[in-house]
Amino acid sequence: MFIKTIYFSGGSFYELQKVFSRIKGVVNVTAGYINAGMTAPMYMQILNGNIDAVMGIKIEYNPKKIDLSTLLDVLFTVIDPYSEDKQGKCSGRMYRTGIYYCENEDLPIIQLYMNFIISKGKAPVITTANITVNDPSSGKTYRKCYVETKKLENFYAAEEIHQNYLHKNPTKKTFIDFARLKELSIIDN
Repeated sequence: MFIKTIYFSGGSFYELQKVFSRIKGVVNVTAGYINAGMTAPMYMQILNGNIDAVMGIKIEYNPKKIDLSTLLDVLFTVIDPYSEDKQGKCSGRMYRTGIYYCENEDLPIIQLYMNFIISKGKAPVITTANITVNDPSSGKTYRKCYVETKKLENFYAAEEIHQNYLHKNPTKKTFIDFARLKELSIIDN
């Protein structure tokens, strides 16, 4: 079986792990630290701001069952791309939203998707062909997009206590409405 990998961040990696582990075609989801400034960082070092890293997830998926564009759809269903370093109650640089790729073949899909997200805040323009488009050269935006898109430098799995945390602690309150995602058939049981 051919497996692809992509890395996402945006708020609590506990919640992102729970969302993406319940999607058909996703083989494995690991909570961890993305683009850390040192080898083998620890949760408290990042939480205290001693190390610059992003708390996020590694998603391994079967591209014959789900594609990157669909995974991006899910990500932007559960995060706010216009919120700087904050999702729900999680705030700080370590919670910034991001898409981190390994394979250059994923970059055009990510760029196309990000152009769509960024253009949602731009004023429409009529071209000479009378086609309404979002003017990419217009600096006028209603909301700034804060999603970081970068090539992955490194990823370190979080300590075992942080893996599948919400599965181990099902009564924990979450920002993401999992019941609603299930109603919309975005996630499985």
